[in-house]
Amino acid sequence: MSVKKETPLANAVFWAARKGNLALLQLLLNSGRVDADCRDSYGTTALMVASYSGHYECVKELIMQGADINYQRETGSTALFFASQQGHRDVVKLLFEFGASTEFQTKDGGTALTAAAQYGHSKVVDTLLRNGANVHDQLHDGATPLFLAAQEGHVTVIRQLLASGAKVNQAREDGTAPLWMAAQMGHSEVVKVLLLRGADRDADRQNGSTALHAGVMGGNLQTVLLLLGANADPTLPNKHNELPADLTKSQRILKVLRPSILNGDS
Repeated sequence: MSVKKETPLANAVFWAARKGNLALLQLLLNSGRVDADCRDSYGTTALMVASYSGHYECVKELIMQGADINYQRETGSTALFFASQQGHRDVVKLLFEFGASTEFQTKDGGTALTAAAQYGHSKVVDTLLRNGANVHDQLHDGATPLFLAAQEGHVTVIRQLLASGAKVNQAREDGTAPLWMAAQMGHSEVVKVLLLRGADRDADRQNGSTALHAGVMGGNLQTVLLLLGANADPTLPNKHNELPADLTKSQRILKVLRPSILNGDS
């Protein structure tokens, strides 16, 4: 978190918020010489700093001193976004008690839920969903919380999001689906969960490649086996007319692909 401090007193407030020094923070705020909403040139507030750092008592003190809970810095981030990104569930719950909103977006469309999902903070995801976060939030490139969790391999979060109504096949704007991304990254447990929940195993990306192409390129044998076990078609070419088997030199992967290709041709 980038903080550009402007005055010695603001500097001290930010330092206290970052370090969790409640006594100093109270002393500064009670002096009447510095506002609870003092900001740097990026719009960062002490509440954001304390929330990012997970200092519950400092967050509470700033709120009680009148800090604006939903203020957005120039990037669009709020205190709730930072607490969610860092996985500070107790701070997230406190912010909700005093009116934090899940609807604010960063410049790239990020929300508290997309941040928590991306970093795998399942307890925070649960709290956000219980407090009205939209499971269908999307970054400007179309990535959903489910997509971000699939990309990073966060199985528990994926189960939570699916149970809350996330669309298993919701693709990014470039056509990349969660299953394709999980397969490429080699997250076999994620692939298993997505397939069980009805993910389209042969869904195309813009380049025409399937999840099986992605799994082969990722080099994870377990992922390839899962896709084949779900009847992914190894005879589908990408736009370069390449089969999944054309994209690997791994003998272990080729060994499981070849019988499937022969069966597909029969």
